[in-house]
Amino acid sequence: MKLLNVKLGAVLLMGVLVSCNSLFKKQEERKPLARVGESYLYPEDIAPLLTQGMTKGDSASFVSGYINNWASKQLLLSKSKINLPEEKIAQFEALVDDYRADLYTRAYKEALVSIGADTVINKNQLETFYELEKENFKLKERIVRIRFVSLPKNFLNKEEVSKRLKNFKEEDLTYLDSIGVQFNKLNFNDSIWVRSSRVMDEIPPITIDNRDRYLKKSQFFELEDSLGVYLGKIEEVMDINEIAPLSYITPTIKQVLLNRRKIDYLRKLETEIIDEAIKDKEFEVFTNDK
Repeated sequence: MKLLNVKLGAVLLMGVLVSCNSLFKKQEERKPLARVGESYLYPEDIAPLLTQGMTKGDSASFVSGYINNWASKQLLLSKSKINLPEEKIAQFEALVDDYRADLYTRAYKEALVSIGADTVINKNQLETFYELEKENFKLKERIVRIRFVSLPKNFLNKEEVSKRLKNFKEEDLTYLDSIGVQFNKLNFNDSIWVRSSRVMDEIPPITIDNRDRYLKKSQFFELEDSLGVYLGKIEEVMDINEIAPLSYITPTIKQVLLNRRKIDYLRKLETEIIDEAIKDKEFEVFTNDK
């Protein structure tokens, strides 16, 4: 834990020192655009908001408007601190402090996790989790394994493409690949499961009304619309409420496992931080003994 803190601390310290050196130089050179009380607005505060397409007149108008808006906010803030009840101000200040603390601690935790947490999920871990939790991975949409091509309407050798797409041996795939530049669309990777809604997006003649006819196992179809001709072969289908295959659900499982690992790692870090602080007498809890 201490070694991790030293590494991260060194990186953060270098960044702070560089920033501080730059800050001191900037403070010596920069001149404010406006002031409200003890608050100053500098050109570099506005520079990121100016786009290259702005004319000189547009830039001047934008800067003038921004300065007025900034001044209005600063003056209202100053007035609010004077006129709002003290308990309301204290409440807001507490919220601001909590938010600031949350931003810092969240960034620090993410930095620690990126350095120390294990992000490798192996095949055995995927399969074990899948077997334990498969009842939670029931499909909410039909999925299919499909290969298809979309041909221009005037394509001359449609019958040959249809035959090759049906057979789909190694020599057939070689042939189809060799003329693939003539197709409007193609998908030959029929080992990948895809959502039926995605298929309907890619092949518009397949709709909600007719999908049961065309999206079924071993079905070969030839469909046409104003854009072209669609030839396709469905290898396999899985319906709603069936348990999703591991290959389809793998990205989801990986994310679940990584999130769990991240939570466990952060809990361990928090425990170590508190234990270390107690040991170094940086943290103690006082009890009121009567």
